[in-house]
Amino acid sequence: MENQFKLLLSEDKSLFSPEELECFTKQHIAVTFCTKDGADVIDGIEAHHPDAVVLDLFMTRIDAIGVLKEYSSRSDKPLFVVASSFDSDMIQKEVMENGGSYFVLKPYSASSLAGSIARLCRSRASAPKRELTVLGRETGSLEITVTDILHRIGVPAHIKGYHYLRDSIIMCVEDADMINSVTKQLYPAVALKYDTTPSRVERAIRHAIEVAWDRGDVDVLNSYFGYTIHTGRGKPTNSEFIAMISDKLMLNIKSVS
Repeated sequence: MENQFKLLLSEDKSLFSPEELECFTKQHIAVTFCTKDGADVIDGIEAHHPDAVVLDLFMTRIDAIGVLKEYSSRSDKPLFVVASSFDSDMIQKEVMENGGSYFVLKPYSASSLAGSIARLCRSRASAPKRELTVLGRETGSLEITVTDILHRIGVPAHIKGYHYLRDSIIMCVEDADMINSVTKQLYPAVALKYDTTPSRVERAIRHAIEVAWDRGDVDVLNSYFGYTIHTGRGKPTNSEFIAMISDKLMLNIKSVS
């Protein structure tokens, strides 16, 4: 039986239809509701020990950023999903840099929210290793395969971006939708694993790609990114790099499955 996750949701339960509440049940999420009050959210966290918390950006007494800061140094903190009807890159950045795992715009779809929370909880709860037969190996893991690729391309193993790249590629192979939401889903998921911020993940990956482009084996780079090299566009973006490797891996997986 799949693990059940506990969610604390700072919203009025009466605003959710039975069908919407069923979306959480189908994702094996048990929901506890509380008021839109930061102090009540903190009390709810201490009382129920949820795996994830959905809280409004603007709340009475303590806002979402205040709650995030309250738990910034806690190793046992839940996943924090911040919801707001106000969209701002600056606010999203502040949420992520203070420990938020996800930023969602209101009104949101209960089904989409439940799916995102379940995915984030599973990512935290499970080891990022999946046994697969890929790239001609009779046995092996996806992690080993991605590691081999990064070594051949020329990404140094001692830099942070190497580890962030490896996990980003693995996550995109395991969930293809991640590559379509790099900023809002992929970087936060990697940052969560390494207890850092999405912006640092983005910068470290960009640096790792730059190093590989300057020092890597041209023939190997050409085999993966030939179109980029030959058209003079320079190095690929983070999204392009991750997508190209992930796509090749997924094609190999399909061919041997």
